[in-house]
Amino acid sequence: MPLDLPTTFLLIGAGFFAGTLNAIAGGGSLVSLPLLIFVGLPATVANATNRIALFIGGIGATQSFAKRDLIPAPWFKFALPPALVGVVFGTWGATRIGDVAFERVLAVVLLLAAGLILWKPLRILEEAEVPTPPTGAKRWWLIVAFFGLGIYSGFIQAGVGFLFVALFAAQGIDLIRANGIKAPLILMFTGLAIALFAFTGLLDWAAGLTLAGGQFFGAKFGVRLQVLKGQRWVRSVLILAIVAFSIRLLLGG
Repeated sequence: MPLDLPTTFLLIGAGFFAGTLNAIAGGGSLVSLPLLIFVGLPATVANATNRIALFIGGIGATQSFAKRDLIPAPWFKFALPPALVGVVFGTWGATRIGDVAFERVLAVVLLLAAGLILWKPLRILEEAEVPTPPTGAKRWWLIVAFFGLGIYSGFIQAGVGFLFVALFAAQGIDLIRANGIKAPLILMFTGLAIALFAFTGLLDWAAGLTLAGGQFFGAKFGVRLQVLKGQRWVRSVLILAIVAFSIRLLLGG
């Protein structure tokens, strides 16, 4: 899609905001994905193209978290394999759904994501030693959960950051390190999704790379903000963002 100057600036600004939000808690795609549809991309193309920006933004966030030693490696290694398998199935489904059907699925997902976080926001956890991945039956339940999140990520991805952070927080991991694990996970399976989408011709590289330029710097800015401000600030921004998304959805468009 050819980009005029106003659309270019709009995508860069939205990318910066989405990247900042993704690094802080997740949910940037709740902004960038509807925006790509708004500027004229078909829904399925927007869904695929959004991954380009997510991948570039994920590089910035992962670099920043790794530099501060905030990525618990055992959890990353545990969660990645089942999530990657799930992404393959989810991406396959995303390439076979029509634009109208996808827009309806997206609307439901956005409403559910907003409602879930508002109804039961994440609790604040004290920063402490990160627990190791569990053994026994709980380990298998978590493998199934990561596989399911991988399917969702491959299919639509919008709001998946909230779900990853919530799942890690439920295991006793503080919010900042939960984001630290989430960033490289999303980077890895977004890269896989892009490779799979590339074979279908659904990627708009001009729009995706423009959005990605803002998202890369927004992600680095978001990591810096949350490290400086702490968990309570992260939670406050998360709730404010969800309220904003909910209002936007209620108003429509």
